[in-house]
Amino acid sequence: MPTSTPDALRDVSVIIVGAGFSGLGLGIQLRRRGESSFVILERADDVGGSWRDNTYPGVACDVPSPLYSYSFRTNPDWSRMFSPGQEIWDYLRAAAREEGLGPHLRFGAEMLEARWNENDHRWTVRTPQGEFYGDVLVAATGHLTDIKLPEVPGLETFTGELFHSARWNHDFPLAGKRIGVVGTGASAIQIVPQLAEIADQLVVFQRSAPYIQPRRDRVFSEAEKNLFRRDQRTVEEMREMLFWYNDSRFAARRLIDDYLAEASWQALSHLDKQVSDPELRAKLTPDYTIGCKRILLSDDYYPAIQRPNVHLEAAALERVEGSTAFSAAGEAFELDVLVVATGFETYDLPSSYRIFGRGGNALADHWSNGMQAYKSIATAGFPNLFLLNGPGTSLGHNSVIYMIEAQIDHLLAALDWRSAHDGRVLEVSSDIENAFAKRLDEGAAETVIIRGGCSSWYLDPRNGRATLSWPDFAHRFRDECAPFDPAAYDHGEQSAARA
Repeated sequence: MPTSTPDALRDVSVIIVGAGFSGLGLGIQLRRRGESSFVILERADDVGGSWRDNTYPGVACDVPSPLYSYSFRTNPDWSRMFSPGQEIWDYLRAAAREEGLGPHLRFGAEMLEARWNENDHRWTVRTPQGEFYGDVLVAATGHLTDIKLPEVPGLETFTGELFHSARWNHDFPLAGKRIGVVGTGASAIQIVPQLAEIADQLVVFQRSAPYIQPRRDRVFSEAEKNLFRRDQRTVEEMREMLFWYNDSRFAARRLIDDYLAEASWQALSHLDKQVSDPELRAKLTPDYTIGCKRILLSDDYYPAIQRPNVHLEAAALERVEGSTAFSAAGEAFELDVLVVATGFETYDLPSSYRIFGRGGNALADHWSNGMQAYKSIATAGFPNLFLLNGPGTSLGHNSVIYMIEAQIDHLLAALDWRSAHDGRVLEVSSDIENAFAKRLDEGAAETVIIRGGCSSWYLDPRNGRATLSWPDFAHRFRDECAPFDPAAYDHGEQSAARA
């Protein structure tokens, strides 16, 4: 949206960077509390985060919609249990509009640099829309936003159409083309069935086979939606049922034998039922423990792989020469299109290279041995900086929105404490941060993410630490991380009075 000149929100109490679920959720809660001194900086031209960016065919959530939404803003109108991406994006846009966030949003305002000022104890954020000044900086940039391209020799020389799944080229006609899809993760297994319907030939490059369980999606009937509209408790009851069912699934990730066996049986029996060819089934059978990578949900991926125009290449894409893609198994494929569904920059966040704390130190340098933060929200050497959906928040068994809301509660309590104590600076010590990180590392060491025999985006390849993941039940994250304890923060400094 265009900004007025001069901008009334150029100097505020809280600067929020990012307008996805985290940034909007915090903004909504601030507005509901009557706060007005905050700005939300967004580099794109609309809200929505990854649900704005991912528009590929078949995009949908793999967490049930009643759970993958704000608890304080339930939606009775989801069309189905696992809603399409467009519905989730519409939900976020409606939330921003109806909760009055429009005046607080600044689009085209990418955070180019955020720097802590030692003299007045405030943050300065430089953007293409000018500089913004705030007492508190909230990094709500997420970790599924900056695309990651595979390191494949010759990829840049590909003579056909090349794009990442999160930057889909809707202007290029794909019908009748020879298409290659690189990757078999959560996005790829939604894309492949859609492309299989229209491609002349489709090649799927599979570095490692995923575990896939039945999706069990269904449409919500009009009668159900009418009930949800009349009685919000019915939505809340469904949320609670889904939450506790999903949270119980962490037991498998904790390598509890019975739960692990059940999770594996659900996936492998699904494979057996849908794929009869033993050779193909062998290629689609994972060689690691279930839960080491994200467990995927699909009812149409295996049938798509068996279509006559689809070839599963059970090997990574090794190199590209012109229009020819070569697999690590030595096979060559002539292609018109390459779709890379290879995920995002997760363990080494690009945003961390743009945030500078005490002494001008970059957050990326502080995290050179892996991302970490006290209660997954505060970092030593970076006063009045709070992280939402950052280190130690990812789940493979439940909804990240639940985690985000717990962090928002912590942050709101921190803001209340500052207001009651003359705006004092809040900063954790290295000892407190390291102690918390050590506990998470010790917990992760007992989970399948570390012990499951695979590499995944949950792990930092520089050190093998599971820096992204919360290694416990989701409800324990709220128990531990939502409460704000001022004793954990060094608040000896006092923010400079405003001019």
